[in-house]
Amino acid sequence: MPFITFDDDVGAAVDAGGAVPNGWRPLTDLPLVILVGVTGVGKSTTIAALAVHAPDLHVLPDRRTLTDALIIAHVQQADGAPPAPVTDRAARFAYTRRYRTHFPGGMAHAVAQLRVAPHVTGPLLFDGLRGADEVHEAVTRFPHAVFVVLDAPDAVRVQRLLGRGDAFDQIQSRTGHAGDDWTALGVPEAAAFLDADAQARLLDLVATGAVTPQELAAKLRIVAEERRNYDPAAARATLEALAPARTVVIDTTQHTPAAAAAMIAPLLRSARAAQPR
Repeated sequence: MPFITFDDDVGAAVDAGGAVPNGWRPLTDLPLVILVGVTGVGKSTTIAALAVHAPDLHVLPDRRTLTDALIIAHVQQADGAPPAPVTDRAARFAYTRRYRTHFPGGMAHAVAQLRVAPHVTGPLLFDGLRGADEVHEAVTRFPHAVFVVLDAPDAVRVQRLLGRGDAFDQIQSRTGHAGDDWTALGVPEAAAFLDADAQARLLDLVATGAVTPQELAAKLRIVAEERRNYDPAAARATLEALAPARTVVIDTTQHTPAAAAAMIAPLLRSARAAQPR
């Protein structure tokens, strides 16, 4: 893999061939805050709110960027295929599952390859890790890290996905038909992770025309695929068992992005103070 610089301002880069410039430091040696959470828990809005508390915050290349550059590219290269963008979320999950067959730590393994430029002295934040295997590896690989678990119920995540209009939220639909139950929508597994009230509220969105059956099915599939690949409850339990003193849990249905940012700010100040000079 060639030397890759992701962001000149942050000064984060990856290299697997020994070409890292002098003075660049392994991220594994540095204090940082790592966000843990799946899609729709409020990571992006919380990061935006952190600017008030930490204007010198350095946000490292995010999960999407590293998945493209390190994980999907690695699997494509192993297949002898040229690097190519993969936008469908289900296809991306397939690539990341294959990567984890070789590197069980998944994204934790990938982000551990990052090096940071010597001029970066502000607090560092990475968004983010998911699942028990990733956080298990990260606890060891990042001994100076603090983990912030952002959490929200699955029904809330589905509603947030429906409202945020992110072009990244693409996934191949199993159905093009309307229906009044999850099987008709092509996501029968939704009944297993949504309670009766949540199911009724979401189906009512289709019945009233607020969203199309295809829109709801697509967002439900994203949540279902993430649960299958990265169980959020297992990630939280793993951190609370292995690194309770380094783990903070924030329920984003009980705390606004501004309130969550205020809870994270002291962790960033500690990370800034611990940065090597």
